[in-house]
Amino acid sequence: MISPRPRLPRRKVKTDRTGILSEKTKLLLLAVLVGLLCGCAAILLKTLIHWIQTGLTSWFENPADWLLLLLYPGIGMLLSMLFVRYLLKDDISHGVTKVLQAVSKNESNIKSHNTWSSIAASSVTIGFGGSVGAEAPIVYSGAAIGSTVARWAGLSYKDMTTLLGCGAAAAIAGIFKAPLAGVLFTLEILLFNISMNAILPLLLSSVTATVVTYLFMGTDVQFAGSIEAFRMGNIPFYLVLGIFCGFMSLYFIRVTLKVEDRMRHLKNPFWKWLLCASLLGVLIFLFPPLYGEGYNALTMMLNNNPGEVPVFVFGDRLQSSQWLFLLYFVAILLFKVFATAFTNAGGGVGGTFGPTLVSGGLAGFVIARLINLSGLAVVPEANFVLAGMGGLMAGVMQAPMTAIFLIAEITGGYELLIPLIVTAAISYGTIRFFEHYSIYTKRIAAQGELLTHDNDQAVLTLLKTEDLVERDFTPIRFDATLGDLVQLISQSRRNLFPVLDAEGRFQGVVTLDDVRQMMFDRSRYDSVKIYSIMRSSPAFVYLDEKMDSVMSKFESTQAWNLPVLDDENKYLGFVSKSKIFSSYRDQLKAVSHD
Repeated sequence: MISPRPRLPRRKVKTDRTGILSEKTKLLLLAVLVGLLCGCAAILLKTLIHWIQTGLTSWFENPADWLLLLLYPGIGMLLSMLFVRYLLKDDISHGVTKVLQAVSKNESNIKSHNTWSSIAASSVTIGFGGSVGAEAPIVYSGAAIGSTVARWAGLSYKDMTTLLGCGAAAAIAGIFKAPLAGVLFTLEILLFNISMNAILPLLLSSVTATVVTYLFMGTDVQFAGSIEAFRMGNIPFYLVLGIFCGFMSLYFIRVTLKVEDRMRHLKNPFWKWLLCASLLGVLIFLFPPLYGEGYNALTMMLNNNPGEVPVFVFGDRLQSSQWLFLLYFVAILLFKVFATAFTNAGGGVGGTFGPTLVSGGLAGFVIARLINLSGLAVVPEANFVLAGMGGLMAGVMQAPMTAIFLIAEITGGYELLIPLIVTAAISYGTIRFFEHYSIYTKRIAAQGELLTHDNDQAVLTLLKTEDLVERDFTPIRFDATLGDLVQLISQSRRNLFPVLDAEGRFQGVVTLDDVRQMMFDRSRYDSVKIYSIMRSSPAFVYLDEKMDSVMSKFESTQAWNLPVLDDENKYLGFVSKSKIFSSYRDQLKAVSHD
């Protein structure tokens, strides 16, 4: 008789804390939820901007009414500043940079109010005509949605970071109707250390947000243009455009950061607002295309209608000379970055994403019109406008793949993929000779807070000195005696004793080895003072010091323990090499993806 086949034990499926779903399934479902919420957030932001703009300008009838456009941006900046400063009481500017800092410094935690506060402030800023873009604020809101949902679901740091990236990708996909660009933006700019396992959640959230936008706002591309077929003979001119975009990207980054740094020295926020609003008003008076995002002028250039761009002050004089008309666009290109910096520095909330697109379109138009006027060749200006958008984005954001596919998606210009790739690649290569960081990462890289593709550097960036301080060492006064130290040794589990003065300032250290020979000689207990046997530390560590600096001190001194001090040299504890190694291994597991 054949015995019955034994039953094999069922394979256990890893479940979440509720015991219902596996972690991977849970992450995918949450990615779809984040995509849905971010798609709605993108629609809300675009709708609010449209409503405000329409309400402010739809009643204009007389030419004098348009002079209000000089005052509107300043009013929007003031309202935004008052909202942020007195109601929100938090800094929500430079959204993409804030997301990068959240990943590197705050364990991917973003405050819940950022799910809506950036939308509210940026809609007022842009709706009133601030010369900034809506993309960075929606990225901040999208990342905050991902972070908030992850906290609600109790996800780990690794999965929370992935969901934060899903929110950012969905935000870009939703506001541009560009799902692939949303994923590439997250991979190239936000999440440097990510594996293929995170691609599926990013794709799901990005596509979900795009579908939501399609349902409510249609499937048309955002910037429809009069694109002509690509001609191989124009490749040398696209190479020239790429080099020009590279230098313009350097100009854009340096001027933006320089102007904002200068304005930051003005401590009174109302004086700062007044100065920035006045300067912005003057620029808009001279160059009306600087009003608002500038997408209307960009659409005109893409449709070969640059002559319809408003030129209120200069009037017919520009139309009488092709070269003066070209110089007018050169001036807009050069001053766009100032208009953006004044808007942000004066209290407005907006990003550089949109201004980069507009400046890139202007750069492409300037080069194409210059070629045509010089008689070197006849090139399609709309094609160069499109390629310039990709070139400047690749340089300013140092994200060539994002630039290439975003421009192709938002313009329907896939037939110009080759010139897009050429222009973006040359622009990116050009700026890398002079600037290794994007406009989003330059400041935080200088502070040592930027995560990179280097796993070792990424882990060191995530480790915080204050979390590694060991405080169970028993201190002793520097004027104490050997007898006092022996008494402490009998009660302590450590063999290292920090020596402090009366105010708690660090003076030196005494180890068990230093007194091992004399501690059994009772006759010396009262005569030997601690200050006579203590020795100085080979180096000091400060509480806010970056971990790569701490590791350099350990390597140079060959020490195993270093004292941690505050800004007044008061003793706080010790940090040990073994503690760092242990935390390094734990952090590496947390950030590594299967």
